[in-house]
Amino acid sequence: MVNQEVTLTRDCPATLIPAGDSVTLPEGARVFVSQALGGTVTVRADSGLFRIAGKDLDALGEGAAEALKEEERSGEGEPGEFSEGQLWEALKTCFDPEIPINIVDLGLIYDLQARETSGGRHEVSVKMTLTAQGCGMGPVIADDARSKLEALPEVESAQVAIVWDPVWTPQMISEEGRRKLGIE
Repeated sequence: MVNQEVTLTRDCPATLIPAGDSVTLPEGARVFVSQALGGTVTVRADSGLFRIAGKDLDALGEGAAEALKEEERSGEGEPGEFSEGQLWEALKTCFDPEIPINIVDLGLIYDLQARETSGGRHEVSVKMTLTAQGCGMGPVIADDARSKLEALPEVESAQVAIVWDPVWTPQMISEEGRRKLGIE
């Protein structure tokens, strides 16, 4: 599916990268799929780079949407007993729409806390940063992280705050992220 050109089958809500503005890509527009990770798709059109949310994958056409959903299902784990590791794995399904590296391996997650609630579930709090302070995609990425955490059966609620201290640097990228980027 990645590196393929498709024609949108309907008007499709999207987010302009890196500004973060909400736009609508028109039915019939030809787009090039540049990244399909974490349930979202990054496409390139004549007018720029855009992120399409998982709920709108059908706009890419039936075959494309099914292929992307199958990729997503193949990465799902089995539910189990709550652990901090589950939280980190959920965050690893969130990707920067411009860089094919998850937000954990990019070094964007600064703090992760979980507190058990009286009902036996958990409230999760995350502090994350971005690679650039002017990035308009920050709220979109943070909301994606929150949604992925709240999708875990053991999580009652999640809050993701964007922080700027310390300032992110490329040295914060994990070894796995460096390998994927070819900067070992």
